[in-house]
Amino acid sequence: MKTLLIDLASTSPQFNLAAEEYFLKKDDRDKLILWQNEPSIIIGRNQNTLAEINKEAADSLGIHVVRRMSGGGAVFHDLGNLNYTYITKNDGNDFLNFKKFTDPVIDVLASLGVTATLSGRNDLLIDGRKFSGNAQYVHKDMLLHHGTLMFRSDISVLEKVLTVNEMKIKTKGISSVKSRVTNICDHCDISIERFKTLVFDAADGEKYVPSDEDIAEVEKLKNEKYDTWDWNYGFSPKYSYHNAAHFACGIIELDMDIKNGIIEKVHFSGDFFGRMDAAPIEEALCGVHHEEKEIRKTLEKFPIFEYFAGLCPDDLIILF
Repeated sequence: MKTLLIDLASTSPQFNLAAEEYFLKKDDRDKLILWQNEPSIIIGRNQNTLAEINKEAADSLGIHVVRRMSGGGAVFHDLGNLNYTYITKNDGNDFLNFKKFTDPVIDVLASLGVTATLSGRNDLLIDGRKFSGNAQYVHKDMLLHHGTLMFRSDISVLEKVLTVNEMKIKTKGISSVKSRVTNICDHCDISIERFKTLVFDAADGEKYVPSDEDIAEVEKLKNEKYDTWDWNYGFSPKYSYHNAAHFACGIIELDMDIKNGIIEKVHFSGDFFGRMDAAPIEEALCGVHHEEKEIRKTLEKFPIFEYFAGLCPDDLIILF
């Protein structure tokens, strides 16, 4: 039975990651899926989202943040990045056999005169620079292998959004390893569409167009999982958070413990002035999602200027 070749038309990272999961669990047919995302950060299953990203930069640039099923590190996607997904029956020998699934990509590049190598466990390099990170996930007797192919990605944005202040967050999650990167287009003269065709041709399969039923099921999974705060942020290892800032009322330091994205413990300290003790605010923040909207909603219940002289919720929110 030939491999199904699926070219996803969507550029929504939430939809495309939901499509991966859907087609993994749909049946035991072999599949090769190619897809592209709008600018987004894709977080590994076992990572702490806030420890991996510069959230301020991501928010200001309108970049999606979505968690995937597989482990490994955080990666940046944009429309200059081509993603590929192999889905196949797991014969017991393929998990962590990255060579089997990356060799076809290496062969396609070789046909273009580009020498690529598999380095370490799961990276592909050209001239010592990374252009592809790969990860795997097993569901019952099926295996999913997927990887990024940086074709013409905006590396300057990548550097901004994947740089986080490590002094703020101490996490037990799996951290990404930063690498020097390169784009495929810097090594050969070919369009991304032509490159997609070559990758599909190498698989020698048959084209499959998702049905209306497929799309409806993917949309359902997207809405229920990949588009939710609980999955993208809440599904994180426990971590401690520290930040400090100087205000007109003095220095305020914030320390928090967070589990599953929920604030468990909060403490304000510093040389700041205030008429009232901050303990009621600390207590009210326990049980709140570690996200701006929910924290702001809680802070707005208090006359913040009484606890932190002259400040308002907009001032204090920057600490979180």
